[in-house]
Amino acid sequence: MMARIPIRWRLALAFAGAMAVLLLGAGVFLRLSLAHELTDGVEESLRTRSDEVAALVARAGGNSLGDVGTGRVSDADEGFSQLLDARGRVLDASPPLLGESLLDQRSRARARGGTIVVEASVPGAAGRSRLLARPVSTVQGTRIVVVGASLESRDEAVGGLVPLLLIVGPVALLLASGLGYAVAASALRPVESLRADAARISGTATGARLAVPVARDELRDLGETLNAMLARIDLALHREREFVADAGHELRTPVAILKAEIDLALDGEGTAEALRAALESAREETARLARLSDDLLSLSSSEGGGLAPSQEIEARELLAAIALRFSRRAATASRTITVDAIDGLMVRVDRVRLEEALGNLVDNALRHGEGAIRLEARAQPEGCALSVADEGSGFDPDFAAVAFERFTRPAAARTGQGAGLGLAIVRSIARMHGGDAAIAQRDGSTRVMIVLPAWSAPVDRRG
Repeated sequence: MMARIPIRWRLALAFAGAMAVLLLGAGVFLRLSLAHELTDGVEESLRTRSDEVAALVARAGGNSLGDVGTGRVSDADEGFSQLLDARGRVLDASPPLLGESLLDQRSRARARGGTIVVEASVPGAAGRSRLLARPVSTVQGTRIVVVGASLESRDEAVGGLVPLLLIVGPVALLLASGLGYAVAASALRPVESLRADAARISGTATGARLAVPVARDELRDLGETLNAMLARIDLALHREREFVADAGHELRTPVAILKAEIDLALDGEGTAEALRAALESAREETARLARLSDDLLSLSSSEGGGLAPSQEIEARELLAAIALRFSRRAATASRTITVDAIDGLMVRVDRVRLEEALGNLVDNALRHGEGAIRLEARAQPEGCALSVADEGSGFDPDFAAVAFERFTRPAAARTGQGAGLGLAIVRSIARMHGGDAAIAQRDGSTRVMIVLPAWSAPVDRRG
């Protein structure tokens, strides 16, 4: 139910609830404090009066209250007094208290030992009364002086506070609730502004950003975080649009050639040799389309994330398997493939995907490189580097800077069978393992490396 209430109302209700508890606590505290202060005032007055009465009793010989005994019980300002002997008999008192002792037997026993304060009902006094009793030494022996005052004034003052609190409390609660709602609405206004800006941003409006608040607070941090997220989304959209455009461009040529060759074959006017040549060309273009679709699927899978390398293998064993796989093709081209790896260098990888990446590098070396091909594994401070090197002329410096981008090929290879996805797949697979790919060229040797952590952990490279 609370989830359906707007946040500003929830904040206002929470603020009102807290204020209600605070006001209730403040009201109880004020009532108790007022009662305590007034009671302390009555007791202080009784102690002063007790000192005066005790002095008069001692002067009168211990059998009379002197002038103070004439006070009426109903006179709240003057109070009342009573003089008792050690056995509790009333020797003198304010009218009409001459009959019975105001103290019970237990209280008289305590009063003989020192000053006590008790509450009791006194005949002729309104409500409860506060009594203070103390022993007084006289020539006639120990006497007990009792002075008292009605608590009616205290009770009236405390009772009058409650209606006042019942009036002031709700008014204060209402004002505080309104203030809480206003503060919540003001605090959430930048959030509403961010929401409105976000609602205006469409999938085609790249570059649009949210207007962040001026104040250096959490809402500004939220706006900057959302803008950073929008920047990443824009980058991802830009890359995907480029990918679709490049894929369409790569597909257009073989599809056009394939269509032309099929039209030629269906025309029926060519010779058998022309028909065979058309079919051969169609087969080549079909093979190119199949290779391109395989590369696109591989690249999409590599950039999709979710890889969890779990196979612990020795780098030498991995490179040896790749060398064996391409050994016949290398022998046909009169080239050699050698493995150079230190023993005991272990990596944790997805073997199928890493073999795909290394296979792409060896395939590139066979198609575009020269001389012997070396598969190497070297330990590095951050992990290990698996590389494929050949003795060819290497990459043009301008192309080397973008070699791992999708659909990039050197100018000399524009008419070849490749689509420029091989190295992009290599880098994607390397990054899925938590590493990266790099090119090193020196001394007539070209080396393409896959740098991996010693223990590769799954890394989400989406976006």
